[in-house]
Amino acid sequence: MLEVIDKGHVTEAHPSPLLFVHGGCHAAWCWDEHFLDHFASHGFRAAAVSFRAHGGSDSDKPLNRLSVADYVDDVRTAAEGLDGDPIVVGHSLGGFTVQHYLQRYDAPAGVLLASLPPQGVLRCALRLWRKHPLITMRANTFGENKEVFTRRPREVLFCDYTPQAIVDAGAARCENESLRAAFVDAGFRLPKATRVSAPMLVLGGEDDGSITNAEVRATARAYDTTAELFPRMGHNMMVEPGWRDVAERICGWLMDRGL
Repeated sequence: MLEVIDKGHVTEAHPSPLLFVHGGCHAAWCWDEHFLDHFASHGFRAAAVSFRAHGGSDSDKPLNRLSVADYVDDVRTAAEGLDGDPIVVGHSLGGFTVQHYLQRYDAPAGVLLASLPPQGVLRCALRLWRKHPLITMRANTFGENKEVFTRRPREVLFCDYTPQAIVDAGAARCENESLRAAFVDAGFRLPKATRVSAPMLVLGGEDDGSITNAEVRATARAYDTTAELFPRMGHNMMVEPGWRDVAERICGWLMDRGL
């Protein structure tokens, strides 16, 4: 069974639910810190799913056999439990998953936060290898790939402006990720942006140590839109101090579209 944290209700003003999709080594908790309550208080039904073998979700496969296709199926399963086709919001690897999801399923809109670009994870992975070869090799060899985040959380997840307590709490909740999904699929099984018809909002942090500003802009170009970058924000945009600005931008964009 999948863990789905579900808050609020659809309203006449916001008839489409929101479904939030977490990134690698995370789970639905990252959206429950602030975003779910915020959007529920603005009249949305807001739900967050944990991929199988993440958070409180069960799995019939070992973690490292899980694929991005499995994660797409998890998003679809969660979507079917909501009131109609949801607006899908994805972060990092979750954004990559959302791009694949939108190739196959209809949605009123998609929102990408600090997402892996359609070109995949390889450049990001190479940057990590160059900066921290021993940590990266150990993490991938021994199946403890969460160490990439737990040993350097401020560098890869948070920016210099984030209070240490938030950095420590976020790092403590990281868990291992499927190497197949995060590196093989995200490196070679790439989404085709031309197959996505939903309108897209593409957001990033100016001080993101994982996804570069150029990669955020490349994602936006692929979906025929313009990237929006938030100053003094790193990778985990939904839990850093500026999270409210990000949430309000999403709300405004959705309201402009009558969603």
